[in-house]
Amino acid sequence: MNPEPAPVSVVLPTIGRPELVRSCLDSLARCEPAAAEILVVDSSDDDAVADVVAGFAGVGARRIDCRTPGLGSAFNLGLEEAHHEIVLLTNDDCTVEPTWVGRGLRHASLDPNTIVTGRVRPQGDPAVVPSTNDDPVARDYSRQVAFVLYTQSMALHRRVVLEFGGFDGRIRPAAEDNDLSYRWLRAGMRIRYEPDFVVWHHDWRTREQLERLYVGYGIGQGMVYGKHLRRGDVVVAWYLAGAVATGLRGLLARVIRRRRPNHADPRLGFLRGLPVGVVRGWRVGRGGS
Repeated sequence: MNPEPAPVSVVLPTIGRPELVRSCLDSLARCEPAAAEILVVDSSDDDAVADVVAGFAGVGARRIDCRTPGLGSAFNLGLEEAHHEIVLLTNDDCTVEPTWVGRGLRHASLDPNTIVTGRVRPQGDPAVVPSTNDDPVARDYSRQVAFVLYTQSMALHRRVVLEFGGFDGRIRPAAEDNDLSYRWLRAGMRIRYEPDFVVWHHDWRTREQLERLYVGYGIGQGMVYGKHLRRGDVVVAWYLAGAVATGLRGLLARVIRRRRPNHADPRLGFLRGLPVGVVRGWRVGRGGS
């Protein structure tokens, strides 16, 4: 007999990727305990995702239409619509461990003012799976500056995060989690990394898609830097300098090899997107959040 559903909501944003959503929902349905509610925040232009979600209504899945662009906006909408105070976040190209819901609930219940981030393991070739963290050691972050949140696996108290300002939906197409991480820790709050809170991030993109993704990462992270620089936060300048140096090392390696690497180099895409992002972030820095 399956245990009673855990009193948590899961927020899962997507746009036009029904088969990935199906796999993610299938893994959530296999969790013991399962989540009481799964909110699929859908920005798609057709009904394909809605049809998939309807097939999982029996495990608490429902679709929420989202017309505001950006993952940050989608996550905020999910937090606002969630029926439970503890909310778990993941991405549509992830599948979760059967223990994920229970462990997310347990970790988040310890302190409402702490955001928990989990282990994001590569499913497939690790060289082509972006944004992973396979560290087996638990870590605690407070009174410091760090970009340590992964929306692929997060647990939080919705009211606390929304009152803090939530995600900045203007940071896009990526790095909304890094912006929240930076603001949260700069405000003296706490983040815990728990390696037993596990999702698998899947290898599904072509090389060209990965290259575009890495440019998007550079734009988003550049927006984080530009936004906080505009507000006079000189600490972030050190991170910007480090990001530029990393990108230049990737460019130098490409020149020395004189040939295209076997896999898309995230450093090169990041370097391409970074200047665009800094300019956009500088403009965003005039507003709140």
